[in-house]
Amino acid sequence: MGSRTALVEDLMERFPHVPREAVFKEDLLRGGLAFDSSALSDNEGGEVKPKSYFIFSFDHGTLPELGEAALRRPPEEIILTGGPYDLRRTVVSVRVNPSSPYRVAANEDGVLGLYLDGKRIADVGVPPMPEYYRHTLANGKSVMEVAPTIQWGYLIYLTVFRVCQYFGAKEECQYCDINHNWRQHKAAGRPYTGVKDVDEVLEALEIIDRYDTQKTSTAYTLTGGAITKTVGGRDEADFYGMYAKAIEEHFPGRWIGKVVAQALPKPDVQRFKDYGVQIYHPNFEVWDRRLFELYCPGKERYVGRDEWHRRVLDSADVFGARNVIPNFVAGVEMAEPFGFTTVDEAIASTTEGLRFFMSHGITPRFTTWCPEPTTPLGKANPQGAPLEYHIRLLEAYRATMDDFGLSSPPGYGLPGAGRAVFSVSSFMDSLPADEPVEA
Repeated sequence: MGSRTALVEDLMERFPHVPREAVFKEDLLRGGLAFDSSALSDNEGGEVKPKSYFIFSFDHGTLPELGEAALRRPPEEIILTGGPYDLRRTVVSVRVNPSSPYRVAANEDGVLGLYLDGKRIADVGVPPMPEYYRHTLANGKSVMEVAPTIQWGYLIYLTVFRVCQYFGAKEECQYCDINHNWRQHKAAGRPYTGVKDVDEVLEALEIIDRYDTQKTSTAYTLTGGAITKTVGGRDEADFYGMYAKAIEEHFPGRWIGKVVAQALPKPDVQRFKDYGVQIYHPNFEVWDRRLFELYCPGKERYVGRDEWHRRVLDSADVFGARNVIPNFVAGVEMAEPFGFTTVDEAIASTTEGLRFFMSHGITPRFTTWCPEPTTPLGKANPQGAPLEYHIRLLEAYRATMDDFGLSSPPGYGLPGAGRAVFSVSSFMDSLPADEPVEA
């Protein structure tokens, strides 16, 4: 292929059942995009909602390597529409890569567009600064720091523990930069609270609830690093559960409550349910046994792959299969030096995992791998996985769902190209727009 445009167009032609919007979205998520100075935000003092760095960096460079984009943050997300491909509304999480062939810039009239190989391929919309971001907590902390929103305002992302107790080369997941992201923000002098106070979270949610008059925010996710010991004297279920309990007591029924945690024993999972959590994300990350052991050494050491899978299935007895939604990091299957060397092998492996869970009524979802440069896999694979892998995965995902008669998981908003808001992968964009929807 002589250009990135030629590659993308070839894949759109070869896989016509995958929405063209998803092809571009996956390429932007896997490889990032560059920003002209005309497309950067004025941080929290401007009119555009800036990138909050809600858990990982999701960048292809460290803050010092991003240039002006480290000082004037890019938007949290962008929307693509129109252009020569007549793109339907597509929400894309921003992953900064100054060397990307994709670039966001304003034209002579000040209108933002996405450019590829020097050609304008789509109009770009940026999220307006929400009113609730303009208000601070009593102690001066910003709502964006305590309770940022993503997915075009649909999801409140509560990273209440910003480091992970899987620590060091022998425990950290090999694609994950949560601990580095904490360190780089602290080194840059940015506010980045390690353990968020429950009362501060409630105060931030009160501000959101007060000013989100359209009720755009529909769900919240409680998440953070794995807890192998305790935080503040609490184990993982009680630590994350105490936030859910407080939120549900103060705002009963206002949001769909979700928690991302390890695959815990059934009694601990029951505690999540008792605290008011509605959806459980015990993320299994990668299906292949050898790669799980290599890429998730902490998870293998403390729980183990087989036990992890057993606990995922057991949690369906507590939450119901539809409300257990484990994530995998799409693309690490092909990471050198240990990953699969062909797209066929990688797709076959991941599809095996999809079939395993979906045969039990559990619908996984995925995050498109961003090869962050401070991680072992990011350093070894700066280009990430081939775009073809991501496109074929979307095709395999939809086909597997069809095989087992499943529809889009709850808590993600509307499915379908032009409607989906889930921004860190295209799995929702690639599903039928006319299927039944659960909130």
